[in-house]
Amino acid sequence: MSEPNTSAVEQTSAANPRLTLIIDDLGQTPNRDRRVLALPGPVALAILPDTPHATQLADEAHRSGKTVMLHLPMDPAGGRYAWHPELPVDELERRLDAAFEAVPHAHGVNNHMGSRMTADTAAMSWLMGELQRRHRFFVDSRTSAATVAGATAQRVGLASLSRDVFLDNEPTADAVAAQLERAVALAHKQGSVVVIGHPYPATLEVLERELPRLAARGIDWIGVEQMIAVRGNRAMAAHGKSGIYR
Repeated sequence: MSEPNTSAVEQTSAANPRLTLIIDDLGQTPNRDRRVLALPGPVALAILPDTPHATQLADEAHRSGKTVMLHLPMDPAGGRYAWHPELPVDELERRLDAAFEAVPHAHGVNNHMGSRMTADTAAMSWLMGELQRRHRFFVDSRTSAATVAGATAQRVGLASLSRDVFLDNEPTADAVAAQLERAVALAHKQGSVVVIGHPYPATLEVLERELPRLAARGIDWIGVEQMIAVRGNRAMAAHGKSGIYR
């Protein structure tokens, strides 16, 4: 296995800590989606393909200059786009094609649920190769400690990231604010942090208040693709050793 590129990390070591924010589970409720679109910086919108407003939201986000992502359902998620370990590759490909059609302008993919699928080495190997062919990136939501997605993406050299902090496993304003503080502290400790949240009222309330204050706190809020360049496909300490995913 080739060594991950370290040049981007080394070149930015003296810069401010970096934060990337992805909001999942979009396309279901226009009022919540619009609040996410209105956030002031480079938030990435991860849109579920089987939602009533998926295509419209992807079009609006693209016109607004936001990063669009396909939030791909994976087992134990259900629905006509969901990936399951027992499905043959041609069906996985058909579902991926249909999901990209439902979410146009998607620059990359992250998993919705997926504790079983992201632990499936054969399926993840096929996915990472396919995303490489399509020139898309992958973000491992890390819904399971058994995930092999990040390691598989790293082995094939696919542009990828892994999530560091979930904002809202407990969707109350106090809990979300505490998780955002944890994210800021982690960014200062390791130089960057990848944060995933959901369009819960409490999450949006905290983000609307706190995101404009990040710069004053010495945090640079950057887009997903810029964070991929900053990290150079290296694993953070919680996910691996010496930059290599476990």
